[in-house]
Amino acid sequence: MAAAKRGNQKIRDMVLSMAVIGGVVAVVYTAVPHDEDADPLKTVDYRVEVTTAQRSAPYPVLAPQGLPEGWRATSVTYRGNEDKAWHLGFLDPDTEYVAVEQSTADPAKYVPKVTFSAKDSGRTKQAGGVTWQVWKGEKYDALVRTDKNATTVVLGTASDERLAEMAAALKPQQPEPTGSPEPKKS
Repeated sequence: MAAAKRGNQKIRDMVLSMAVIGGVVAVVYTAVPHDEDADPLKTVDYRVEVTTAQRSAPYPVLAPQGLPEGWRATSVTYRGNEDKAWHLGFLDPDTEYVAVEQSTADPAKYVPKVTFSAKDSGRTKQAGGVTWQVWKGEKYDALVRTDKNATTVVLGTASDERLAEMAAALKPQQPEPTGSPEPKKS
């Protein structure tokens, strides 16, 4: 009889403990503000990273200039390892993914890697006064060009027109001067 009573007390204590924990969780949940309409994707400012990359990359680092409203930068990295890889990711105005990838890696390996196995379609496209190879893939389509010791890939889930819009907007970024300007001689 005493053992049964102790067993019931243990169950009762466990239920009470769970009720207390549930109450604490409910209070914390209601105390933390929630914005159901907030955009979970944050826009990044890539100006510092592009300057840093340009100072160390052995090729002209490309970033868009003059894109119309609605484009949002969402990711940026520069890896100064042996492949010197620059990445700048965007969402276009239709919320499709578009990225700029540059690297000194072997294009035959690099392009399939960043495009998740896209293949050269044999076609070309003009964008920004430059001829780009058109690559097609299951995950990403891409525009590809190799020059000045680097391969540039504009890839994404966006339409061919949006990829071309990004490619046309790409301009070499100049590093900002360091130090103070030379004093003028009188």
